[in-house]
Amino acid sequence: MIGAAAGAVAASAVSGAVAPDASADPGAARAAGTAPQRFPATRTEAATGAGTATTAVPASYVALRWTGAPEGAAIRFADGGAAGAFRPVTGGCATVDGGGTALVPAQNATAYEVRTPAGATDVRSLAIDTTDGPAETFRVPTEPTRVRGVSYLSRPAWGADESKRYKDGVVNSPEVYYPLQSITVHHTAGVNGDPDPAATIRAIYEYHAVTLDWGDIGYHFLIDEAGNVYEGRYSGADGIPGFDADGKVVTAFHTGGYNSGNLGIALLGELTATGPTDAAKAALTRLIRAVCRIKGLDPRGRTTYVNPVNGVTRDVPVVSGHRDWLATECPGQTMYDLLDEVRAAASA
Repeated sequence: MIGAAAGAVAASAVSGAVAPDASADPGAARAAGTAPQRFPATRTEAATGAGTATTAVPASYVALRWTGAPEGAAIRFADGGAAGAFRPVTGGCATVDGGGTALVPAQNATAYEVRTPAGATDVRSLAIDTTDGPAETFRVPTEPTRVRGVSYLSRPAWGADESKRYKDGVVNSPEVYYPLQSITVHHTAGVNGDPDPAATIRAIYEYHAVTLDWGDIGYHFLIDEAGNVYEGRYSGADGIPGFDADGKVVTAFHTGGYNSGNLGIALLGELTATGPTDAAKAALTRLIRAVCRIKGLDPRGRTTYVNPVNGVTRDVPVVSGHRDWLATECPGQTMYDLLDEVRAAASA
């Protein structure tokens, strides 16, 4: 597993980042603990209404959102690697009240056509480019970053633009913390064999934080097919991903109605008919084991989750799949069928 420290070199290997350039800030390059790393800035181009749209940016993904029936939308691309016939779109993990949403891989398309369910209104689309924009400089840790002994790539190491957490000059989703009760596993329902997982995470971040107005990425951690673990939702300046200094988990946005006290881990890719790679499954197991040991949770147990905000309860496994909470295919049938194996391994 590559830790953020394997330094700027490791970050480049998993993110498509540009090599470090000390000339960008020679003084800061000597600052203890970090080094400058450049990532492509995320570029977007919005469109409204169903029908055909063109974009000046080669879209890595297209984000969709509409009001009306949540199912029945479709999209086709006229060019780029995703060109072809109309294909149905689903929200994957993401849901919105009163409508539908999706994040669709576009493979550098510059033209697409959207169909929405009958009667849909307020149709919006956003072309998202996370690979070809002008470079931005981030301060990336030069030493390995770890959570409970598990190496992970910090937010700067995948190019998280912290300005996206702000709206009208204030933090859009201020951090709130509660004791950890459960862990929920997801898949992102994206592409398998992803050549640039950090670019995909930047697209998910844009989609969650801005398009869906959540103020940040919805998961606490993400895991790519190589087994690299990424820090997700911002949890404060104490350097502890997912938690505050008192060990409480920051509320994220991965399981609507059951987020407070619930840690969300997402595996990149579509895991309905295909299982996770051995490396991804091993990383998931290590992360769950580490968190459960430090918090005194039994990965094989069940719990009555109590929402600390509104008192709503639900009987679920301590380590659950998204579908244990809500009507969704997430984390994919194959991944869901493997959860007993993960729970047992995390208990060893």
